Amino acid sequence: MRIQHLAVLGAVLNLVGCSTLNPAPKVDIAEPTYARAPVVVEPVVNNGAIFQANQYRPLFEDHRARLVGDTITVQIVEKVSASQKSTSSIDKTGKLSASVSALPGVSPKAFARATATASSDNSFEGKGSTENTNDFSGTITATVTGVLPNGHLLIAGEKQIGVNHNVDVLRFSGQVDPRAIQPGNSVQSAQIANVRIEHRGRGAQAEAQGIGWLGRFFLNVLPI
Repeated sequence: MRIQHLAVLGAVLNLVGCSTLNPAPKVDIAEPTYARAPVVVEPVVNNGAIFQANQYRPLFEDHRARLVGDTITVQIVEKVSASQKSTSSIDKTGKLSASVSALPGVSPKAFARATATASSDNSFEGKGSTENTNDFSGTITATVTGVLPNGHLLIAGEKQIGVNHNVDVLRFSGQVDPRAIQPGNSVQSAQIANVRIEHRGRGAQAEAQGIGWLGRFFLNVLPI
């Protein structure tokens, strides 16, 4: 009976050890981890008037983000493609031929082998090409974190999705001109300035794409 208890206890300890060595990454539920842009807004003046500039929203206009805390939908459509090709070619050929036929006081037979020839050939050819293609698409709803003096909006947003042992994190920030906001309170990322997009993962899937510490060590010290 005691042996059975020990076996059960050992199995429980093994399960606990496995859960400790392979913990599931958690989704950040509290404060977002993206870097908030500095908030620059007009000071609130309690003058008792009905019209307040910092809270004004037109009646005959679709809802659009304009104040700190408002949300805006960003259509991420980023397509970047660059290619470069170069070709170099050098070809140089030279020949030299000289001979002596006669000199005063010297028999002509002495110059039977008095000839010299030389030739040179130099060639070089080089080719190079570089190509880079980046395609990123998606949708994220960001929050207005600041309003610049010229009316441009500073936005930032974060989305985290956790499935099993993997967490997918998408972060976005940039500067939006209110005139670029389309009906439906959406804007394309191509019309946003100073865009910062981060798409990373946490968990077993992300760890499988990394290089171990020993492999990184040999990559740094090997001369090739």
